[in-house]
Amino acid sequence: MDAVSSGTSQASRARSNRGVGIVTAADSRERSLGQLHVYDGEGKGKSQAALGVVLRTIGLGICEQRRTRVLLLRFLKGPGRAYDEDAAIEALQQGFPHLIDQVRTGRGDYFSVDEATRFDRQEAQRGWDIAKGAIASALYSVVVLDELNPVLDLGLLETEDVIRSLKSRPEGMEIIVTGRGAPRPLVKIADLHSEMRAHRRPEVNNNAALSFVTAGGIEIYTGEGKGKSTSALGKALQAIGRGISQDKSHRVLILQWLKGGSGYTEDAAIAALRESYPHLVDHLRSGRDAIVWRGQQQPIDYVEAERAWEIARAAIASGLYKTVILDELNPTVDLELLPVEPIVQALLRKPTETEVIITGRCKHQPAYFDLASVHSEMVCHKHYAEQGVDLKRGVDY
Repeated sequence: MDAVSSGTSQASRARSNRGVGIVTAADSRERSLGQLHVYDGEGKGKSQAALGVVLRTIGLGICEQRRTRVLLLRFLKGPGRAYDEDAAIEALQQGFPHLIDQVRTGRGDYFSVDEATRFDRQEAQRGWDIAKGAIASALYSVVVLDELNPVLDLGLLETEDVIRSLKSRPEGMEIIVTGRGAPRPLVKIADLHSEMRAHRRPEVNNNAALSFVTAGGIEIYTGEGKGKSTSALGKALQAIGRGISQDKSHRVLILQWLKGGSGYTEDAAIAALRESYPHLVDHLRSGRDAIVWRGQQQPIDYVEAERAWEIARAAIASGLYKTVILDELNPTVDLELLPVEPIVQALLRKPTETEVIITGRCKHQPAYFDLASVHSEMVCHKHYAEQGVDLKRGVDY
């Protein structure tokens, strides 16, 4: 009997012989020991996953009034160009200035090893000095080192120095490292290593219907590794940031399947964002607060799945939302709680300006995967849950 559900599936697989499922927020035990997370690979979603963890950590600080604070240190992302996450981070800093700090280093253009300058090395060192101080101070519960991997790959920092500081981090501190080209010594000491693997859209041959899908309009995040729902949360934050900074009509809808009940830390942060920007974000969970096992689906599972899909279908068709997040839709379809064809038709007919983000692991790829302009598979190379380490509120859920 299999269960197919959220990005925490690795945790329950390590604890259960029955198949693949999730640990729900209500029954999850929480670890106190901090872990080192590494997200790399050619696929999209690495920096988005880091933003998703930031959102969850902020939610933990709000809903339980814990001492949580995040440092978001962004390498190779100087002020010379704009990035998708800029507005989202600014909105978070305005709304929760006591919970998040941000530092940007480097220049804004791409360069190779041969093109690296003294300035690039100085900026990398400046950022790393700040990171080392933050790690040693133990003032932060989460430190995000965005794009540190390519900094090391370019030889702008000494990998051994970085490894020493990361290994000596305080016990309760979570550190998240992102970017392509993670060096082998870093991967070796990581507690979690998730690769974002890019899948190219297949060539459209005789299926003329696919031509109605606008490039850039559909993104799918799937696979066994951690980072799918977290990337979607980061994507939602980016969309909310755009709505604040550019277009007040840029509304975001976050729909989540197979995640009923309570105890998810992103709920508090999303609720706080809705309070500050009520015209920009809507959020709905559906499903029981329980694992849904294949062959043991209950009538309420079908009712809940259909309830959320009807809202999603109407929202996509309306054009009122610029971004629609369909979190854990893939396993919902894989469990046959929803038929595939209505989803395909809704995506084919979506307004050009509406972006749809779909997440979740599945054994068999539904037909709508062929419509995606971005398909990023999270490949799990290493996960702390496989070593019996519990999940952590504000990081994993």
